[in-house]
Formats: sequence, structure tokens, C-alpha cells
Amino acid sequence: MDFFGDAWLVSRVLFLVPVVLSLTIHEFAHAWCAFQLGDDTAAREGRLTLNPVEHIDPVGLLLPLLGVPFGWAKPVPVNPARMRASFETGVVLTAAAWPISNLLLAIAATLGLGVWARLDPSAPATAGAFWQLLEWMALVNLVLGAFNLIPVPPLDGSRIVDGLCPDGLRPFWDSFSVLGPFALIAILVVPALLGMSLLAGPIAEVQGFLALLYEAVAG
Repeated sequence: MDFFGDAWLVSRVLFLVPVVLSLTIHEFAHAWCAFQLGDDTAAREGRLTLNPVEHIDPVGLLLPLLGVPFGWAKPVPVNPARMRASFETGVVLTAAAWPISNLLLAIAATLGLGVWARLDPSAPATAGAFWQLLEWMALVNLVLGAFNLIPVPPLDGSRIVDGLCPDGLRPFWDSFSVLGPFALIAILVVPALLGMSLLAGPIAEVQGFLALLYEAVAG
């Protein structure tokens, strides 16, 4: 494989399209949800927008270009204390905005593929890059959604746990949160060294649902 050849570069650039779109909508979803709940912190900092320039983190964008199957954007500032909902509810709802937006994007991409295949049965074999972009859109959102639901800081899954954590378990959770980044590295690295993936099962389940959806639409 020509690692830095033209074909590799084109493939990476094409892969960036769904990554940038997914990360932009993810951060916008956080900001929009917080704004609807009464917190205008993100809006005042210019983050209530679908302009990717306002959201993209250069390092988080560079990794997909180098072949890493995920990236990240600049975190949206959220202040649950400014929300009309309770602190815990605000934290949970704004954190849940990410996986919900990922699922909706994956479904939209799958529906697009299904409609395209129904109108042109030869599309999967002849459409080329545009078909691949939609496939990547579905896959990228599955991976990003599943990854961010891992209940380990600083991922969104940890914020959902934080908002739902009972008082009796709060000291344990607070202690664990301090070690969150190290725990996240261990959770990602150890299974990889053992040839395993914590996300394979959940992703496969959702992929099965999307496959059924595609077949129902494509006919």
C-alpha cells in the first residue's frame, strides 16, 4: 500500500467529510439543547452554529486524516446552573444530545442509501465516492456515538452517569472521575492488545437495525 500516495490522500480527505459533519452537528446539538433549556453560554461564545470552523479542533481533525477512526471537536461550554431544568436534568439532557444526534445522522445516511438503491439498483456498484460518503456517514456516527457513551470522563457517557448518580455513590464516582482519562486509556488499550473491542457488540446491534432499515427501503 502506498501509505502517502494519491489514493490514500483522497480516501482520507473523503473520510474527513462525514467526520467534520458529524462533529459539527454533535457540538451544535449540545449548544442547541442547552439553549432550549435556558443556558445561552454557548450561544454567547458563537457555538450555536453549524459552521464547522467554530467547532473543529485541529488535533482532533488531524487524527482521522492519519487513519485514526475517530476525532473530536472543541467542547461546547455548558452551564447547567443557568438552565430552567434541575442541574442533574440539564447535565443529562445536554450530554444525551450527542448520541441522539449520531443515531439520527446514521439513520438519515442509511435512508439516503436505501432510497438511492431503490431508484437505481446499480448504485452500490457504480456510484463510487458519493455512495462511500454515505456509508462512512452511517459508520462514523455509529462509532462516535458508541464511543462517547462509554461512562468514563471526559466522554459524554460520564456526564449522563454524573447527572443520574445517587448521593450514596457520589463519593465513589467523584474519586473515579479524577482518574477518568487514565481509565479511558486503559479501557481502549487493554482490549486492543487482547484483540478485543468493547464497542463491537453495541455497534453490531445497531448495524443490524440499520441493515434491516436499508433493506426495507431499498426493496
